[in-house]
Amino acid sequence: MDAANIVVIIVALIGALGTIISNIVSNNKHANEMDAKLDKQQAITETKLDALTNEVKKHNNFAEEIPTIKADIKNIEKRIDKLESKIDRAG
Repeated sequence: MDAANIVVIIVALIGALGTIISNIVSNNKHANEMDAKLDKQQAITETKLDALTNEVKKHNNFAEEIPTIKADIKNIEKRIDKLESKIDRAG
């Protein structure tokens, strides 16, 4: 092997090493960008989930109040019936 061949091999190795290093740097940059995007999406998802959770809680509270409201309406109807009966007897 003469000096020219050794120089060619060294230049090829340097070129390959440069390619490998640039790929590593590029991949790291891309990975960091993806991590930032994923963090942003995660924050958005968590915010939306919190909002939906609050809506479900409101709905559940309303659903829990319905039986009480129905009972109140029934009592009001009974009182109205009693008042109507009194008016009919008085009139």
